[in-house]
Amino acid sequence: MKNVLIIGGGGREHAIAVQLKKSPEVGKLYCIPGNAGIAEIATCKEISVMDFQAIYDFILYSEGIDMVVVAPDDPLAAGLVDYLTEKGVRAFGPTAEAAQMESSKSFAKAFMNKYNIPTAAYKVFDDFKQAVAYVQQQPHPIVIKADGLALGKGVVISQNAAESVEALSDIMENGKFGDAGTSVVIEEFMTGKEVSILAFCDGKTIVPMVSSQDHKRAFDGDRGPNTGGMGAFSPSHAFTQEVANEFRENIMIPTLQGLQAEGIDFKGVLYFGLMVTADGVKVVEYNARFGDPETQVVLPRLQTDLLEIFNAVIDGRLSEIKIEWSPNAAVTVVLASGGYPIAYEKGMPITIDNPENVIIYHAGTKIFSGELVTWGGRVMDVTALAPTIEEARKIAYTGVSRIQFEKKQFRTDIGNNL
Repeated sequence: MKNVLIIGGGGREHAIAVQLKKSPEVGKLYCIPGNAGIAEIATCKEISVMDFQAIYDFILYSEGIDMVVVAPDDPLAAGLVDYLTEKGVRAFGPTAEAAQMESSKSFAKAFMNKYNIPTAAYKVFDDFKQAVAYVQQQPHPIVIKADGLALGKGVVISQNAAESVEALSDIMENGKFGDAGTSVVIEEFMTGKEVSILAFCDGKTIVPMVSSQDHKRAFDGDRGPNTGGMGAFSPSHAFTQEVANEFRENIMIPTLQGLQAEGIDFKGVLYFGLMVTADGVKVVEYNARFGDPETQVVLPRLQTDLLEIFNAVIDGRLSEIKIEWSPNAAVTVVLASGGYPIAYEKGMPITIDNPENVIIYHAGTKIFSGELVTWGGRVMDVTALAPTIEEARKIAYTGVSRIQFEKKQFRTDIGNNL
Protein backbone atom coordinates (compact mmCIF):
# COMPACT_ATOMS: atom_id res chain seq x y z
CA MET A 1 0.00 0.00 0.00
CA LYS A 2 1.28 3.43 -0.96
CA ASN A 3 0.51 6.68 0.85
CA VAL A 4 -0.03 9.63 -1.49
CA LEU A 5 0.09 13.40 -0.89
CA ILE A 6 -1.82 15.65 -3.31
CA ILE A 7 -0.79 19.29 -3.60
CA GLY A 8 -3.72 21.66 -4.22
CA GLY A 9 -7.17 22.39 -2.87
CA GLY A 10 -9.68 22.71 -5.71
CA GLY A 11 -12.16 20.64 -7.68
CA ARG A 12 -9.38 19.17 -9.80
CA GLU A 13 -7.56 17.91 -6.72
CA HIS A 14 -10.77 16.45 -5.28
CA ALA A 15 -11.30 14.56 -8.57
CA ILE A 16 -7.72 13.24 -8.43
CA ALA A 17 -8.22 12.20 -4.79
CA VAL A 18 -11.49 10.38 -5.55
CA GLN A 19 -9.86 8.53 -8.45
CA LEU A 20 -6.77 7.57 -6.43
CA LYS A 21 -9.00 6.33 -3.61
CA LYS A 22 -10.34 3.68 -6.01
CA SER A 23 -6.88 2.13 -6.35
CA PRO A 24 -6.34 -1.02 -4.24
CA GLU A 25 -2.69 0.05 -3.96
CA VAL A 26 -3.41 3.39 -2.27
CA GLY A 27 -3.18 3.44 1.51
CA LYS A 28 -3.51 6.83 3.18
CA LEU A 29 -4.31 9.97 1.24
CA TYR A 30 -3.03 13.39 2.30
CA CYS A 31 -3.70 16.81 0.78
CA ILE A 32 -2.13 20.29 1.10
CA PRO A 33 -4.16 22.40 1.69
CA GLY A 34 -7.27 20.44 0.58
CA ASN A 35 -10.86 21.51 1.19
CA ALA A 36 -13.94 20.27 3.04
CA GLY A 37 -14.74 17.62 0.43
CA ILE A 38 -11.20 16.29 0.15
CA ALA A 39 -11.05 16.14 3.97
CA GLU A 40 -13.73 13.43 3.88
CA ILE A 41 -11.29 11.00 2.21
CA ALA A 42 -7.86 12.46 3.01
CA THR A 43 -5.91 14.07 5.85
CA CYS A 44 -5.61 17.77 4.99
CA LYS A 45 -2.99 20.18 6.24
CA GLU A 46 -3.28 23.98 5.98
CA ILE A 47 0.06 24.75 4.29
CA SER A 48 0.63 27.06 1.32
CA VAL A 49 1.30 25.19 -1.92
CA MET A 50 4.22 27.61 -2.42
CA ASP A 51 5.88 26.90 0.96
CA PHE A 52 8.23 24.19 -0.28
CA GLN A 53 10.11 23.80 2.99
CA ALA A 54 6.91 23.35 5.01
CA ILE A 55 5.66 20.79 2.47
CA TYR A 56 8.92 18.85 2.75
CA ASP A 57 8.79 19.01 6.56
CA PHE A 58 5.25 17.62 6.44
CA ILE A 59 6.44 14.75 4.24
CA LEU A 60 9.36 14.03 6.60
CA TYR A 61 7.22 13.85 9.73
CA SER A 62 4.20 12.03 8.28
CA GLU A 63 3.68 8.28 8.32
CA GLY A 64 5.64 7.53 5.16
CA ILE A 65 4.45 9.39 2.06
CA ASP A 66 5.41 7.35 -1.01
CA MET A 67 4.34 9.78 -3.75
CA VAL A 68 3.51 13.47 -4.10
CA VAL A 69 1.14 14.58 -6.89
CA VAL A 70 1.68 18.26 -7.71
CA ALA A 71 -1.51 19.47 -9.39
CA PRO A 72 -1.64 23.33 -9.54
CA ASP A 73 0.25 25.51 -12.02
CA ASP A 74 2.04 27.88 -9.61
CA PRO A 75 4.07 25.30 -7.62
CA LEU A 76 4.87 23.42 -10.85
CA ALA A 77 6.17 26.61 -12.49
CA ALA A 78 8.16 27.45 -9.35
CA GLY A 79 9.86 24.03 -9.34
CA LEU A 80 8.22 22.03 -6.55
CA VAL A 81 8.75 18.76 -8.45
CA ASP A 82 12.45 19.61 -8.93
CA TYR A 83 12.75 20.52 -5.23
CA LEU A 84 11.14 17.31 -3.99
CA THR A 85 12.97 15.07 -6.46
CA GLU A 86 16.33 16.50 -5.38
CA LYS A 87 15.43 15.56 -1.80
CA GLY A 88 14.63 11.99 -2.80
CA VAL A 89 10.84 12.35 -2.79
CA ARG A 90 8.92 10.57 -5.56
CA ALA A 91 6.89 13.31 -7.28
CA PHE A 92 4.42 13.33 -10.17
CA GLY A 93 4.40 16.40 -12.40
CA PRO A 94 6.67 18.27 -14.79
CA THR A 95 9.83 20.12 -13.79
CA ALA A 96 9.92 23.92 -13.84
CA GLU A 97 11.69 23.80 -17.21
CA ALA A 98 8.95 21.60 -18.68
CA ALA A 99 6.20 23.68 -17.03
CA GLN A 100 7.33 26.68 -19.10
CA MET A 101 4.95 25.29 -21.73
CA GLU A 102 2.29 26.88 -19.53
CA SER A 103 4.09 29.40 -17.34
CA SER A 104 5.38 31.44 -20.29
CA LYS A 105 3.04 31.98 -23.23
CA SER A 106 5.89 33.58 -25.19
CA PHE A 107 8.03 30.46 -24.62
CA ALA A 108 5.17 28.24 -25.81
CA LYS A 109 4.48 30.35 -28.88
CA ALA A 110 8.17 30.39 -29.85
CA PHE A 111 8.25 26.60 -29.34
CA MET A 112 5.25 26.12 -31.65
CA ASN A 113 6.77 28.44 -34.25
CA LYS A 114 10.08 26.56 -34.15
CA TYR A 115 8.50 23.13 -34.57
CA ASN A 116 5.79 24.14 -37.08
CA ILE A 117 2.91 23.41 -34.74
CA PRO A 118 -0.22 25.21 -36.00
CA THR A 119 -1.28 28.14 -33.80
CA ALA A 120 -2.53 31.71 -34.09
CA ALA A 121 -0.20 34.37 -35.51
CA TYR A 122 1.26 36.44 -32.66
CA LYS A 123 3.66 39.08 -31.40
CA VAL A 124 5.21 39.51 -27.93
CA PHE A 125 5.61 42.93 -26.26
CA ASP A 126 7.18 44.07 -23.00
CA ASP A 127 6.81 47.76 -23.87
CA PHE A 128 3.35 49.27 -23.29
CA LYS A 129 3.60 52.00 -25.94
CA GLN A 130 4.79 49.58 -28.62
CA ALA A 131 1.94 47.20 -27.77
CA VAL A 132 -0.59 50.04 -28.02
CA ALA A 133 0.79 51.15 -31.39
CA TYR A 134 0.54 47.57 -32.66
CA VAL A 135 -3.08 46.90 -31.61
CA GLN A 136 -4.21 50.22 -33.09
CA GLN A 137 -3.11 48.94 -36.49
CA GLN A 138 -4.59 45.43 -36.21
CA PRO A 139 -7.98 44.08 -37.29
CA HIS A 140 -10.32 43.22 -34.41
CA PRO A 141 -11.38 41.19 -32.49
CA ILE A 142 -7.91 40.42 -31.18
CA VAL A 143 -6.61 38.32 -28.26
CA ILE A 144 -4.38 39.79 -25.54
CA LYS A 145 -2.74 37.42 -23.06
CA ALA A 146 -0.65 38.09 -19.97
CA ASP A 147 2.55 36.15 -20.60
CA GLY A 148 2.68 34.43 -17.20
CA LEU A 149 0.26 32.50 -14.98
CA ALA A 150 -3.00 34.27 -14.14
CA LEU A 151 -5.30 31.51 -12.81
CA GLY A 152 -6.90 31.03 -16.22
CA LYS A 153 -8.12 34.63 -16.28
CA GLY A 154 -5.25 36.43 -18.03
CA VAL A 155 -6.85 36.46 -21.48
CA VAL A 156 -8.84 39.34 -22.98
CA ILE A 157 -10.69 39.19 -26.29
CA SER A 158 -11.11 42.82 -27.29
CA GLN A 159 -13.58 43.92 -29.95
CA ASN A 160 -11.97 47.23 -30.94
CA ALA A 161 -8.81 49.29 -30.52
CA ALA A 162 -10.15 51.21 -27.51
CA GLU A 163 -10.86 47.94 -25.63
CA SER A 164 -7.39 46.68 -26.56
CA VAL A 165 -5.69 49.79 -25.18
CA GLU A 166 -7.73 49.53 -21.98
CA ALA A 167 -6.78 45.85 -21.60
CA LEU A 168 -3.09 46.58 -22.18
CA SER A 169 -3.24 49.38 -19.61
CA ASP A 170 -4.87 47.06 -17.05
CA ILE A 171 -2.35 44.28 -17.63
CA MET A 172 0.92 46.12 -18.25
CA GLU A 173 0.55 49.41 -16.36
CA ASN A 174 -1.95 48.70 -13.57
CA GLY A 175 -0.66 45.20 -12.76
CA LYS A 176 -4.04 43.48 -12.96
CA PHE A 177 -2.29 40.09 -13.09
CA GLY A 178 0.85 41.07 -11.19
CA ASP A 179 4.19 39.95 -12.63
CA ALA A 180 2.35 37.73 -15.10
CA GLY A 181 1.54 40.85 -17.11
CA THR A 182 4.98 42.45 -17.42
CA SER A 183 4.91 41.23 -21.00
CA VAL A 184 1.98 40.28 -23.23
CA VAL A 185 1.30 38.02 -26.18
CA ILE A 186 -1.03 39.54 -28.77
CA GLU A 187 -2.65 37.01 -31.10
CA GLU A 188 -4.98 36.89 -34.05
CA PHE A 189 -8.52 35.90 -33.08
CA MET A 190 -9.36 32.34 -34.14
CA THR A 191 -12.91 31.14 -34.74
CA GLY A 192 -14.12 27.58 -34.41
CA LYS A 193 -14.85 24.99 -31.74
CA GLU A 194 -12.58 24.79 -28.70
CA VAL A 195 -11.55 21.32 -27.52
CA SER A 196 -9.43 20.27 -24.56
CA ILE A 197 -7.16 17.23 -24.77
CA LEU A 198 -5.27 16.12 -21.68
CA ALA A 199 -2.44 13.66 -22.25
CA PHE A 200 -0.22 11.56 -20.00
CA CYS A 201 3.44 11.94 -20.99
CA ASP A 202 6.57 10.22 -19.65
CA GLY A 203 9.08 12.01 -21.88
CA LYS A 204 9.15 9.17 -24.43
CA THR A 205 5.48 8.24 -24.86
CA ILE A 206 2.40 10.45 -24.96
CA VAL A 207 -1.11 9.04 -24.51
CA PRO A 208 -4.14 11.30 -24.98
CA MET A 209 -7.10 11.02 -22.62
CA VAL A 210 -10.72 11.28 -23.78
CA SER A 211 -11.70 14.66 -25.23
CA SER A 212 -13.55 17.36 -23.34
CA GLN A 213 -14.83 20.90 -23.82
CA ASP A 214 -15.14 23.59 -21.18
CA HIS A 215 -17.14 26.79 -20.83
CA LYS A 216 -14.87 29.69 -19.83
CA ARG A 217 -17.25 32.68 -19.80
CA ALA A 218 -19.12 33.48 -16.59
CA PHE A 219 -22.65 33.68 -18.00
CA ASP A 220 -25.01 31.78 -20.29
CA GLY A 221 -24.44 32.10 -24.01
CA ASP A 222 -20.68 32.52 -23.51
CA ARG A 223 -21.11 36.07 -22.20
CA GLY A 224 -19.30 37.89 -19.42
CA PRO A 225 -15.69 37.79 -18.22
CA ASN A 226 -13.36 34.82 -18.61
CA THR A 227 -13.23 32.54 -15.58
CA GLY A 228 -11.23 29.49 -14.58
CA GLY A 229 -14.13 27.50 -16.10
CA MET A 230 -17.87 27.29 -15.34
CA GLY A 231 -18.41 23.71 -16.49
CA ALA A 232 -17.33 21.07 -18.95
CA PHE A 233 -18.46 17.99 -20.82
CA SER A 234 -16.84 14.90 -22.31
CA PRO A 235 -16.56 13.81 -25.06
CA SER A 236 -16.45 16.82 -27.37
CA HIS A 237 -18.50 16.27 -30.53
CA ALA A 238 -16.08 18.58 -32.34
CA PHE A 239 -13.27 16.07 -31.77
CA THR A 240 -14.16 13.73 -34.63
CA GLN A 241 -11.88 10.89 -35.76
CA GLU A 242 -10.65 13.10 -38.60
CA VAL A 243 -9.82 15.90 -36.15
CA ALA A 244 -8.19 13.39 -33.78
CA ASN A 245 -5.92 12.12 -36.58
CA GLU A 246 -4.96 15.68 -37.55
CA PHE A 247 -4.26 16.53 -33.89
CA ARG A 248 -2.05 13.49 -33.49
CA GLU A 249 0.00 14.04 -36.65
CA ASN A 250 0.28 17.86 -36.67
CA ILE A 251 0.26 18.73 -32.98
CA MET A 252 0.68 15.95 -30.41
CA ILE A 253 3.60 14.02 -31.95
CA PRO A 254 5.47 17.18 -33.10
CA THR A 255 5.07 18.60 -29.57
CA LEU A 256 6.68 15.52 -28.02
CA GLN A 257 9.42 15.50 -30.65
CA GLY A 258 10.02 19.22 -30.06
CA LEU A 259 10.33 18.70 -26.31
CA GLN A 260 12.80 15.89 -26.90
CA ALA A 261 14.80 18.04 -29.34
CA GLU A 262 14.96 20.80 -26.70
CA GLY A 263 16.20 18.31 -24.12
CA ILE A 264 13.07 18.81 -22.02
CA ASP A 265 12.00 15.58 -20.28
CA PHE A 266 8.28 16.25 -19.83
CA LYS A 267 6.77 13.88 -17.27
CA GLY A 268 3.23 14.54 -16.14
CA VAL A 269 0.05 15.76 -17.80
CA LEU A 270 0.29 17.94 -20.91
CA TYR A 271 -2.91 19.82 -21.75
CA PHE A 272 -3.64 20.89 -25.31
CA GLY A 273 -6.17 23.70 -25.66
CA LEU A 274 -7.26 23.37 -29.28
CA MET A 275 -9.34 25.34 -31.77
CA VAL A 276 -10.94 23.39 -34.60
CA THR A 277 -10.95 26.05 -37.34
CA ALA A 278 -11.86 26.09 -41.03
CA ASP A 279 -8.08 25.98 -41.65
CA GLY A 280 -7.53 22.93 -39.48
CA VAL A 281 -6.77 22.20 -35.83
CA LYS A 282 -4.62 24.80 -34.05
CA VAL A 283 -3.19 25.15 -30.53
CA VAL A 284 -4.72 27.89 -28.39
CA GLU A 285 -2.47 27.11 -25.42
CA TYR A 286 -0.59 24.43 -23.54
CA ASN A 287 -1.03 23.70 -19.83
CA ALA A 288 1.43 21.60 -17.86
CA ARG A 289 -1.12 19.86 -15.62
CA PHE A 290 -4.68 18.53 -15.37
CA GLY A 291 -7.18 21.18 -16.49
CA ASP A 292 -9.93 22.44 -14.20
CA PRO A 293 -12.87 21.72 -14.68
CA GLU A 294 -11.97 19.28 -17.51
CA THR A 295 -10.48 16.85 -14.99
CA GLN A 296 -13.90 16.58 -13.34
CA VAL A 297 -15.38 15.05 -16.51
CA VAL A 298 -12.32 13.15 -17.76
CA LEU A 299 -11.18 11.27 -14.63
CA PRO A 300 -14.65 9.88 -13.77
CA ARG A 301 -14.51 8.10 -17.15
CA LEU A 302 -11.08 6.54 -16.41
CA GLN A 303 -11.24 2.78 -15.82
CA THR A 304 -7.50 2.14 -15.36
CA ASP A 305 -5.83 2.49 -11.95
CA LEU A 306 -4.63 6.12 -11.74
CA LEU A 307 -1.80 5.29 -9.32
CA GLU A 308 -0.52 2.72 -11.80
CA ILE A 309 -0.50 5.38 -14.53
CA PHE A 310 1.28 7.91 -12.30
CA ASN A 311 3.97 5.34 -11.45
CA ALA A 312 4.43 4.45 -15.13
CA VAL A 313 4.85 8.14 -16.03
CA ILE A 314 7.45 8.73 -13.30
CA ASP A 315 9.37 5.58 -14.28
CA GLY A 316 9.24 6.23 -18.04
CA ARG A 317 7.25 3.10 -18.88
CA LEU A 318 3.94 4.58 -19.99
CA SER A 319 4.10 2.48 -23.18
CA GLU A 320 3.56 -0.64 -21.03
CA ILE A 321 0.20 0.55 -19.66
CA LYS A 322 -3.13 0.06 -21.42
CA ILE A 323 -5.40 2.97 -20.46
CA GLU A 324 -9.12 2.28 -20.74
CA TRP A 325 -12.13 4.59 -20.60
CA SER A 326 -15.85 4.31 -19.93
CA PRO A 327 -18.04 4.83 -23.01
CA ASN A 328 -20.32 7.03 -20.88
CA ALA A 329 -20.46 10.79 -21.37
CA ALA A 330 -19.89 13.19 -18.47
CA VAL A 331 -21.06 16.71 -17.66
CA THR A 332 -19.92 18.92 -14.78
CA VAL A 333 -21.59 22.17 -13.69
CA VAL A 334 -19.62 24.63 -11.57
CA LEU A 335 -21.42 26.33 -8.69
CA ALA A 336 -19.74 29.66 -8.04
CA SER A 337 -20.04 32.45 -5.50
CA GLY A 338 -22.13 35.41 -6.64
CA GLY A 339 -19.95 37.97 -8.39
CA TYR A 340 -17.26 35.47 -9.45
CA PRO A 341 -14.75 35.99 -11.07
CA ILE A 342 -14.52 39.67 -10.07
CA ALA A 343 -15.63 40.10 -6.43
CA TYR A 344 -17.40 37.63 -4.17
CA GLU A 345 -18.05 36.92 -0.50
CA LYS A 346 -16.90 33.89 1.48
CA GLY A 347 -18.50 32.05 4.36
CA MET A 348 -22.00 31.36 2.96
CA PRO A 349 -23.52 28.23 4.59
CA ILE A 350 -24.08 25.35 2.14
CA THR A 351 -26.95 22.85 2.34
CA ILE A 352 -26.93 19.64 0.29
CA ASP A 353 -30.22 17.78 -0.03
CA ASN A 354 -29.25 14.21 -0.95
CA PRO A 355 -28.60 14.61 -4.70
CA GLU A 356 -28.71 11.25 -6.51
CA ASN A 357 -26.46 9.81 -9.22
CA VAL A 358 -24.00 12.72 -9.15
CA ILE A 359 -20.46 13.20 -7.92
CA ILE A 360 -19.92 16.41 -5.97
CA TYR A 361 -16.38 17.68 -6.18
CA HIS A 362 -15.59 20.43 -3.69
CA ALA A 363 -13.53 23.39 -4.91
CA GLY A 364 -13.82 26.40 -2.61
CA THR A 365 -15.33 24.97 0.60
CA LYS A 366 -14.39 24.87 4.26
CA ILE A 367 -15.76 23.61 7.56
CA PHE A 368 -16.15 26.69 9.76
CA SER A 369 -17.52 26.29 13.31
CA GLY A 370 -18.79 22.84 12.34
CA GLU A 371 -20.66 24.13 9.28
CA LEU A 372 -19.91 23.64 5.56
CA VAL A 373 -19.42 27.09 3.98
CA THR A 374 -18.25 28.64 0.71
CA TRP A 375 -14.56 29.57 0.69
CA GLY A 376 -13.70 30.53 -2.87
CA GLY A 377 -14.94 31.75 -6.24
CA ARG A 378 -15.70 28.31 -7.60
CA VAL A 379 -17.41 26.39 -4.81
CA MET A 380 -18.41 22.97 -6.16
CA ASP A 381 -18.55 20.91 -9.34
CA VAL A 382 -21.62 18.72 -9.85
CA THR A 383 -20.69 15.85 -12.19
CA ALA A 384 -22.93 13.23 -13.79
CA LEU A 385 -22.23 10.29 -16.10
CA ALA A 386 -24.75 8.81 -18.53
CA PRO A 387 -24.83 7.20 -21.99
CA THR A 388 -25.28 10.63 -23.64
CA ILE A 389 -24.35 14.22 -22.83
CA GLU A 390 -28.04 15.18 -22.87
CA GLU A 391 -28.86 12.58 -20.20
CA ALA A 392 -25.81 13.54 -18.13
CA ARG A 393 -26.88 17.22 -18.31
CA LYS A 394 -30.31 16.46 -16.88
CA ILE A 395 -28.86 14.45 -13.99
CA ALA A 396 -26.21 17.09 -13.24
CA TYR A 397 -28.72 19.96 -13.17
CA THR A 398 -31.05 17.97 -10.92
CA GLY A 399 -28.06 17.65 -8.59
CA VAL A 400 -27.42 21.41 -8.86
CA SER A 401 -30.98 22.10 -7.66
CA ARG A 402 -30.29 20.11 -4.47
CA ILE A 403 -27.37 22.30 -3.41
CA GLN A 404 -28.12 25.71 -1.95
CA PHE A 405 -26.12 28.67 -0.69
CA GLU A 406 -26.73 32.40 -0.76
CA LYS A 407 -25.88 34.11 -4.10
CA LYS A 408 -25.28 30.76 -5.84
CA GLN A 409 -24.14 31.44 -9.40
CA PHE A 410 -24.03 28.91 -12.25
CA ARG A 411 -24.57 28.60 -15.97
CA THR A 412 -27.70 26.82 -17.20
CA ASP A 413 -26.27 25.90 -20.63
CA ILE A 414 -23.33 23.62 -19.83
CA GLY A 415 -23.19 20.86 -22.42
CA ASN A 416 -25.48 22.73 -24.84
CA ASN A 417 -22.63 24.12 -26.90
CA LEU A 418 -22.11 20.98 -28.96
